[in-house]
Amino acid sequence: MAETIHPFDEAIRLEPLADGAFAGRSSPAYWNMVGPYGGITAAQMLHAMLSRPERLGDPVSLTVNFAGPVAEGPLRIRTQLMRSNRSTQHWTATLLQEGGEQEGNPESVAAIAMAVFGTRRPVWSHTEARPPTIAPFETLPRLSRPEAPAFTRRYDLRFERSPFESLSTDSRSACWVADHPPRPLDFPALASACDVFFPRIFLRRGKLVPIGTVSLNIYFHADGAALADQGASPMLGAALCHVYQSGYFDQHGELWGRGDRLLATTHQIVWYRE
Repeated sequence: MAETIHPFDEAIRLEPLADGAFAGRSSPAYWNMVGPYGGITAAQMLHAMLSRPERLGDPVSLTVNFAGPVAEGPLRIRTQLMRSNRSTQHWTATLLQEGGEQEGNPESVAAIAMAVFGTRRPVWSHTEARPPTIAPFETLPRLSRPEAPAFTRRYDLRFERSPFESLSTDSRSACWVADHPPRPLDFPALASACDVFFPRIFLRRGKLVPIGTVSLNIYFHADGAALADQGASPMLGAALCHVYQSGYFDQHGELWGRGDRLLATTHQIVWYRE
């Protein structure tokens, strides 16, 4: 009997091409309102860089700039090693699709990523941040919104109080986050989950407004061993916004693992329109 492929692994699946390029597709299973969920695009691009045999160490940081809409259908990710040092490497990845808006070019750039990979050393460590307080995962109901985009069905999100119940006085929220169906955590999945927080302006305004992530930044604080220890256990997420101004707002998020281990922090800048 053939083993069923997890929807996430199907969504980020890539076929190697020549010269450090990979072929893939955008995934309907992780569709957002007008295109793929930004987290799955980040995961695909990170997966491409992780797949290069020259890659050294684990991801330390990832920045994805969304230059244009990612359309349904085939895509190509071009990766390049920019510099390799003794303990760090600097990579770029470019996501391209045919039939875009760039005049005279058969392919358009939809997203550009930069990543730092590095080897981690046993040194003095301390975490000043603290995880939010929330009821246990098993005691809370899974958030269910039939009208929500398809990607939300790929996550098991659990809040003590639904963020959509009433207009919030601020955008802070905490929730449990897990892949649905469960899947052991790895770096692409962690990168994707960093974008799972609902846009803060939806909570603050109490309604949907046109938005689009311009730049997503992720900082990985865990190594491969910590992710293996996390397994398929739910993560605890917290998110907030600092300012909405002149058509852009920022969004900060944290993902915590077992034993109050901070796995990743994320910052993004989001365009919005009235």
